[in-house]
Amino acid sequence: MLPYTSLIKLLLNVAFDMKMKKILLGLIFLMTLSFCFAQQKVVADKIVGIVGDKIILKSEITLANDDIVRQGGQPMEICTLFDQMLTQKALILQAEKDSIPVTDEDVEAEIDQKIRYYMAQYGSKDVLEQIAGRTVYQLKEDMRQPIREQRLSQGMRSKIVEGVKVTPTEVKEYFEKIPKDNLHFYESELQIAQIIMYPKPSRDIELLAIDELNDFKKQVEAGTKKFETLATLYSDDPGSKGKGGTIELNRNDKQWDPTFFSTAFRLKEGQISSVIKSKIGYHIIQIVSRAGDDIIVRHILRIPQITDAETNETVAKLDSVRSQLLASTIGFGEAVAKYSEGETDKFTAGRLLARDGSTYFTIQDLDKEMVLLLNSANLKPGEISKPTPYTDERGKKGVRIVELISRSDPHIENLKDDYNKIAQKAIEEKKMDALQKWFQSKIPTYYIMIDGEFKNCSNIGKWQKNATTASN
Repeated sequence: MLPYTSLIKLLLNVAFDMKMKKILLGLIFLMTLSFCFAQQKVVADKIVGIVGDKIILKSEITLANDDIVRQGGQPMEICTLFDQMLTQKALILQAEKDSIPVTDEDVEAEIDQKIRYYMAQYGSKDVLEQIAGRTVYQLKEDMRQPIREQRLSQGMRSKIVEGVKVTPTEVKEYFEKIPKDNLHFYESELQIAQIIMYPKPSRDIELLAIDELNDFKKQVEAGTKKFETLATLYSDDPGSKGKGGTIELNRNDKQWDPTFFSTAFRLKEGQISSVIKSKIGYHIIQIVSRAGDDIIVRHILRIPQITDAETNETVAKLDSVRSQLLASTIGFGEAVAKYSEGETDKFTAGRLLARDGSTYFTIQDLDKEMVLLLNSANLKPGEISKPTPYTDERGKKGVRIVELISRSDPHIENLKDDYNKIAQKAIEEKKMDALQKWFQSKIPTYYIMIDGEFKNCSNIGKWQKNATTASN
């Protein structure tokens, strides 16, 4: 026997015109209610909306709000969420007609990313499963279809607005329409680029760290000490030492050091690795448990200590690079590519990126050591600091030179200072207009059903005027 949703799709596919589809979809809605009563179940779920052959179940709204809460947000108002779902279904419907590509690999990667995020938020897989009331496998199954549909709708949205651009005249007209009282106040913002070098520890200090880790391994294997106790006492990893060195890994996660990652996945449960070297320092790793592509490990990190001699040597190297920059024998971006050891510097020409992906920072957004450097150097735009030692967020010592690219004064939003930001808002408004026009032309061509439960939602007028309403 066909699954119920498959039966619905089969009926819709054989419908040869819009009138026939409307009749069939009305029948399908009645069939759904009859099916529930025939099974003598309490009606805990039902179809509350249909766009074309795309169905919105009441449970989808609940699950969507649950997902928002799991990500740390506040539940959305039901009418707003329902409007978003109707919009998404229309975009999905058109995306399928236009063959917008979405691969299984992309969907699986996003599912894994979400699960890892949730586990990091709640501390472990067990706690996540306890809070969700479902296994990780069940959560992944719940996510698969919504994520695929979300990617389809995003792809269709991008296609609709891909040709939207704004001219300088349109940006000016957009700005002049903003009420003076609504103009944004900007704090002083900075753009900064850097070149980083990390001092190399002496071989004797490295051997000392290796000997310490070998000793820890022997103590655990002999049963005289627990791995987690040694990690809490001696690990140089601030992110995991408070949890006994515990880290959760997924085989599809690419953010980890390759040597650390591959070593962890080769271990058997309870086994402790030999000492390995990563980009950060030296480790021993113990695997705690394994479940498919997910493993839980403990590790102890020892970062070989850097002496003043190594730091001063690195300062001298960077001072030589700075001299080349001041003499204009090399450009800053070229120097970044040639000399910088910062992990992301080569991809951004050394520019620091803010949390929103922009290159603009307020003083409050910068780390304390960067603020001290800027204040002590009293840099002006275009100037480059002297090499300055610092310690990064992982506790690793480095030396950097910094270029202050720009610094704006606190000001009210204006075209001269904020043209790019205003242009971005103008193009977003124009994209919204393009989307509204697209929906106005497409909605009348789709079969729309709105359940009577949502008849008082004032925000879905564009859907209701084209809809068949089913009563409760």
